[in-house]
Amino acid sequence: MAAVVRNVVTSGVFTLDGGSWDVDNNVWIVGDDTEVLVIDAAHDATAIAEAVGEAAVRAIVCTHAHNDHVNAAPELARSTGAPILLHPADRVLWDLTHPERAPDGELADGQRLTIAGTELTVLHTPGHAPGAVCLYAPGLGTVFTGDTLFHGGPGATGRSYSDHPTIVRSIREKLFTLPDDTVVRTGHGESTTIGAEKANVPT
Repeated sequence: MAAVVRNVVTSGVFTLDGGSWDVDNNVWIVGDDTEVLVIDAAHDATAIAEAVGEAAVRAIVCTHAHNDHVNAAPELARSTGAPILLHPADRVLWDLTHPERAPDGELADGQRLTIAGTELTVLHTPGHAPGAVCLYAPGLGTVFTGDTLFHGGPGATGRSYSDHPTIVRSIREKLFTLPDDTVVRTGHGESTTIGAEKANVPT
């Protein structure tokens, strides 16, 4: 069976810099009936595990370490035995949520992850967070962008460890080089395409 993409929406609270906001997060499950990757284990490990079903979770991949994207990762790792993978530049944010538990492995720009015969390339796209990454799966015609690129433009850069010129540069250099019809699967909200967002990102 070829790899497919499934989506689970979970709800919880994003906290940073003393503020808190209610959010809905997209959790992406990529793979087949036997093995999957989970991208961004947010809020509800039980709901994610139920969506995974009988498939083996090969890794829990974090697009970045804001609490709303990683708060369910340790519990899901315990129940599935899967390693948690994070870019090392986001360890400062990870430790705000999970100071007692380190990630199991590091992500690096250009690294390739393979699941159910499908390859995903890690693209380091700092700006929303220093260690933010996107995952490009050309065989699926899609890129998982976390909070780097949304329907409507770049992710937020008004809080600690973020920077607007950096996220714009990341999007232009790493994402806008992908085919225009590449589907952008975001960390929150609806999907879009690379081509549709080119008008929404400043030069």
